[in-house]
Amino acid sequence: MTVDPFVLYGTHLVETPAVRLSAGKLEADLVEGNLRTIRYDGTEVLRAISYLVRDRDWGTYSPEISGLRITQDKDRFEVVYRAGCEGPDNTKLAIDVGIVGTSDRLDFVADAVSHTGFETNRCGFCILHPIVGVAGTPATVERVDGTLRATEFPELIDPWQPFKDMRAITHTVVPGVTAECRMEGDTFEMEDQRNWSDASYKTYVRPLALPWPYQIPAGDRIRQRTSLVIRGERYSRPAAIASDGSIPLELGTRTGTMPGIGVVVTPEEAGAVLAAKSLLSEIAPQEIIFHFDANAGHGMEAIERFKAIADGQRNRSTLELALPCRRSPAVETAEIADILRSASFRPDAIMISPSVDRQSTPPGSKWPDCPPLEEVYGAAHSAFPGIRIGGGMLSYFTELNRKRVPADDLGFVSHCTNPIVHAADDLSVMQTLETLPFITRSVRAIYGEKPYRIGPSSIPMRQNPYGSRTMENLSGNRIPMANLDPRHSGRFAEAFALGYAIRVLDAGLECLTLSALTGPFGLVAGPGEPTRQGDWRPLFNTVRTLSMLSGSRWQECVSSAPSKVLAFAVTGASGRKLHIVNVTAEEQTLDCGSSIVAPAAAGVTIGPYGVAVLPLAH
Repeated sequence: MTVDPFVLYGTHLVETPAVRLSAGKLEADLVEGNLRTIRYDGTEVLRAISYLVRDRDWGTYSPEISGLRITQDKDRFEVVYRAGCEGPDNTKLAIDVGIVGTSDRLDFVADAVSHTGFETNRCGFCILHPIVGVAGTPATVERVDGTLRATEFPELIDPWQPFKDMRAITHTVVPGVTAECRMEGDTFEMEDQRNWSDASYKTYVRPLALPWPYQIPAGDRIRQRTSLVIRGERYSRPAAIASDGSIPLELGTRTGTMPGIGVVVTPEEAGAVLAAKSLLSEIAPQEIIFHFDANAGHGMEAIERFKAIADGQRNRSTLELALPCRRSPAVETAEIADILRSASFRPDAIMISPSVDRQSTPPGSKWPDCPPLEEVYGAAHSAFPGIRIGGGMLSYFTELNRKRVPADDLGFVSHCTNPIVHAADDLSVMQTLETLPFITRSVRAIYGEKPYRIGPSSIPMRQNPYGSRTMENLSGNRIPMANLDPRHSGRFAEAFALGYAIRVLDAGLECLTLSALTGPFGLVAGPGEPTRQGDWRPLFNTVRTLSMLSGSRWQECVSSAPSKVLAFAVTGASGRKLHIVNVTAEEQTLDCGSSIVAPAAAGVTIGPYGVAVLPLAH
């Protein structure tokens, strides 16, 4: 099935196809000079080995590759090329790369040199271990001093680095097969990238306790090597896909209640939302989240517009409040309470967080000045009597995991996620869905049965906790940390959002927010976009469907290939239905079985990033 890329991605720009490298049972995909999905006998050993260069805002350079040469035969492959990065003030960095793979070994060597000097936050290897089937399993870490430590990959998400001073790490791939990943040329450490919803554990060069950004002196040559060594032999491979290529689905035993669905409204978009207010009735979200930030100049006008939007709607309303904390929380919350009274706007809940907590505090950094959270929450309870007070982070789970809020007196806890913090290619974005159950289980381990909300969470980045700004993306590329992403306007976002909702069903969420109504994070196209202003984005369909299903009973549906297809069953006003989403760019054929759906729909094919709704058998 051929589909116009614009329909899928909101842009005609498509990713460069990967080059498949193979040597015996060892396979890897070469993508823009780096290695992805490194497999041994069909099982993923490493998610990636990449040589990355990051700027002072943790943006990732897209190096220009020249002299690329690939040679391979049955038992060996080799790749060589030169990569060039151009930084501010015409500074330049060149990296000479050599990659050699055999049936049981992979070596990736890089020599970097700058003749001008080069500023960077990180320059070197990042090695990604997968999480599914790896989390909670044993590993052996060799430190730089040669000592060995028997440990395991964290099951719950570690807020800090689980392993430091690393030279190598070994784990079991499948019974009888181990993989040793050895890093040379600097001191490495590992962070749990699930904090950012990345589906990986990341081993990276240059410990974060060292200063950054730092300068690569002119003329200095930096040589690093990553080696993967496979030992043992696999004796059997379980089949996840049927012999005819179809993906079996089976109803599971877990059940629950569908969460409420929210949309977010900012003061900057409030006028557009008022003009499109009838769409709120069309979507009928359970919650409208109004964002308010005094540091951004929000004041009485914003609150008056929020009230105009809320009037006549049956939704609940939450004021998402970034408290400046330049003065005492008691004074600042009292002033905001006065604005609410003057505008006659009384939200059902207030989600409050110090503005400074939207910025991350990485390991080794000094925590910024901030009033104790107990004082902030106490001031909110005093200033807004009778209104439900929630806390947590306006940024991501990373920040909530590192600064755990005192939740005893809170009505709910909340955080957001974003899938393009570290990588923005199509595969990496969809793989972040794997991480969501780990995030929600970690939150539940910390906060128990406390009411729990997630969002606003969308593909474009709303704000950057790790730098001074989000990245501009006027050309419509796939860029990490970008405030615009073309895929938000394509079928890709529709599939991503439905996959997101399926992955967090077990969390028992009170509210899930996946979009705004208008603007770059919205459900309808705005001015200056390739599609006509006011047209529904495909994401509209997912959000409206989830809103209609809120409060219904869901039942799990187990996919034999969850990296390709996800599904759930639901009992609602229109009967029992099976909701299915294809989270890949390839057509997928399903084997639902006549015991699940009506016989005529048992074998269904779903197009790239497509969704389907099938009636369940009675």
